Amino acid sequence: MKRSYPIVLLVFLIFFVISFITNILGPLVPDIIKGFNLSLTLAGFLPFAFFVAYGVMSIPAGVLLERYGQKSILIAAWVLALVGSFLFASFPSYSVALPSLFLIGIGMTMLQVAINPLLRVAGGEEHFAFFSVAAQLVFGGASFISPYVYSYLVLNLTDYTDGGNFIIETLSGLVPAHLPWISLYWFFTVVTAAMVILLAVIRLPRVELKDDEKAGAMAHYRELIRDRNVWLFFFGIFAYVGSEQGIANWISKFLETYHGLDPQVAGASAVAKFWLLLTFGCLLGLVLLKLVDSRKVLIGFAAAAIVSLTVALLAPANISYIAFMMVGFFLSVMWSIIFSLALNSVAKYHGAFSGILCTGIVGGAFVSGLVGWLGDSFGLRVGMLILYVTLGYILSIGFWAKPLVENATIFSGSEDR
Repeated sequence: MKRSYPIVLLVFLIFFVISFITNILGPLVPDIIKGFNLSLTLAGFLPFAFFVAYGVMSIPAGVLLERYGQKSILIAAWVLALVGSFLFASFPSYSVALPSLFLIGIGMTMLQVAINPLLRVAGGEEHFAFFSVAAQLVFGGASFISPYVYSYLVLNLTDYTDGGNFIIETLSGLVPAHLPWISLYWFFTVVTAAMVILLAVIRLPRVELKDDEKAGAMAHYRELIRDRNVWLFFFGIFAYVGSEQGIANWISKFLETYHGLDPQVAGASAVAKFWLLLTFGCLLGLVLLKLVDSRKVLIGFAAAAIVSLTVALLAPANISYIAFMMVGFFLSVMWSIIFSLALNSVAKYHGAFSGILCTGIVGGAFVSGLVGWLGDSFGLRVGMLILYVTLGYILSIGFWAKPLVENATIFSGSEDR
């Protein structure tokens, strides 16, 4: 099949926008709490509303993809994200935020299910691993940039009078003066509308799903859920995304609460650098996985993440700031290792199993919410102690996982599936 590198660039663009929208909640949390006068518990329901969509939609999105194809699913996903962004931007309130974020989350879920097979076909199977890593770097880059865009918009719109550039001038007429951060959702509205138009006019290559990309029949799911390994690795993905979002969503609020750092500047910068180091850590992980068994890498990085989290929670401001960023670095390899160990521990129905594993992304909803709930009762520092449970579970995977196929290293001849 003829390769299409413009489509590869389109997929990279989709990854970029997904990341930009998905990982902006962390910097926004302090402003949302102030703007809507929320408790930490109620604030925790915001990431819950977004990430619970993954639990609801991951498997159905795979079924819809098989039935309707890539283009229809991509357009429908961007339309949902457009509607969610427009509703929140137009009617900024807590009661609108929850369904809006859920709609955006549904859209992001559908996109992530659809774009990997498209990347495989457009870039060529022989280059899929390379392009997948490149896509993750793009994803991380967007997570790094988005907090700075937030800072730029909020700082320029706060106490705005006149004389700004066209973008600031336009947004000032749309955004309530006391909620300048809502400008981001007008920005998302424009971006998602542009993506709908782009996908409507562009021609996509025909994608034949491979067996390991298909959602699978219900009989496959029934058989899988009786397998103990399936549940153990489902909770591994649940714990990873819970750890990632439980930290990213509360860094800025923690630094404001305990160290008095400005969430619109220092807090946003800390979240941006958390994602940047998470991205750089992936590069080191690629090297280590060619040298060391993946379970040993997972144990080392999980232990280091626990140490870094401890320092972040207990140290003075400047050290805490750096330690939170380092947690991101040590989280970097966990998703790919847990996912590959999972698939290599089950002999069949990998497409259905992947759907079950992606449902575990719902951990980002529950852990973030639990941090907020505990934070209201006992303080945010105590609330974040729940992350020791999730990171501890990830650490344990390195000891009990027994894959049927181990990752290949330069010292062995074994190959991954």
